[in-house]
Amino acid sequence: MHSLRRVLRSVRWYLRELTDESAYDRYVTHVRHRHPDARVPSRRDFERMRTDRQEADPRQGFRCC
Repeated sequence: MHSLRRVLRSVRWYLRELTDESAYDRYVTHVRHRHPDARVPSRRDFERMRTDRQEADPRQGFRCC
């Protein structure tokens, strides 16, 4: 049972990294570590900032829709 949990955790980690679902978690860690007095944006605000940045710079990635 322990090894099954470990495998499932690994698969979950891999999928979150693959889909960039963990980007917000990394961002929050960065803000809290580097800028402890700064306000941490909500996940919704973070995703909006990220989308705006990607749309402003075509090198950030292709967005078809």
